[in-house]
Amino acid sequence: MAKLDRRVAEAAEAALAQRKFVTAIDVLTGVRWLHTRHVDTWRQGRVGALEQLAAVDGAKMTDAVAILRRWAEERGLVPSETPYVSAARDRGALRFLAEGDDAAFRVHWVSPEMSEARRRRLAERQSKAPDLTVVEPPEAWTCADCRGTGPYLIMEEGAPHCLTCADLDHLVFLPAGDAALSRRAKKESGLAAVVVRFNPRRKRYERLGILVEEAALALAEERCLADEEVRLRRRERDRERRAEEDVRFQAGMAEEIGRLFPGCPPERAGEIARHAGQRGSGRVGRTAAARVLDENAVTLAVVASVRHLDTEYDRLLMSGVPRTEARDRIRADIDRVLGSWRRPA
Repeated sequence: MAKLDRRVAEAAEAALAQRKFVTAIDVLTGVRWLHTRHVDTWRQGRVGALEQLAAVDGAKMTDAVAILRRWAEERGLVPSETPYVSAARDRGALRFLAEGDDAAFRVHWVSPEMSEARRRRLAERQSKAPDLTVVEPPEAWTCADCRGTGPYLIMEEGAPHCLTCADLDHLVFLPAGDAALSRRAKKESGLAAVVVRFNPRRKRYERLGILVEEAALALAEERCLADEEVRLRRRERDRERRAEEDVRFQAGMAEEIGRLFPGCPPERAGEIARHAGQRGSGRVGRTAAARVLDENAVTLAVVASVRHLDTEYDRLLMSGVPRTEARDRIRADIDRVLGSWRRPA
């Protein structure tokens, strides 16, 4: 249990540092019992309980949440119970556990440093029902009502339905790519849904676009044409700001690598930080924990670099060795490099 205490505390501290509040989801994904893709599937209403997708059973999940509660109370965090509603057509209540009381999982722990006004806005945002989510399935499927099929499905009462049976077939598809147009079209549309598709390479659901009413899309297009130049200038300023933030973040990560591994050559520390911290890469350096320079996340980035550049790992994979076996074979090499880097040069 002591080891689990430490893992829960690390995950909770990373979430608290980034957002000023912590949830059970933060902990369960932080200790790697769940992946974000599992949470997405659950929120879409495609499973009866989150426990069905976790790497551990409900009892273990309950232990982790109990540890989170003790940790939060010791730090004076403020509890706030939050409803969890699915993005399925029926907006049903989401279950964390297959059986038993899961009320503890719905408690969010908020920093006392957060202002009352911000705490109120946070509660309102978390209580709001999520967007309806429509999925582009990778395989053939059958509608639970009409027994037909289609390019998209949406869950209702735990079963897949086509857009016609879900009364969404009058909506038109707007591809992702123009944030202003999508935002305005969704705002003007009385009914809208987000369209996602699972990316097997990245192991996550990715947004393809939205379904909106045709009249809302036409109105949004007119308004976007009227202020296109202003938005172009704003996007350029945002691009420059993000580039500056990335440079500062990667420099901070390289500095933290140097602190944890003083024997690591500075140029190598910089390379690791640039690679792991690349925006949009999905690598460990872009996780919530890494963005607050969590020691465990930074170490994982270093380990990943050593694995690929200082061992035979890639060659073993190319020769057909299973990934878990390949990792076992090169573990001693990783420990040797990390051991030398932990000593000052």
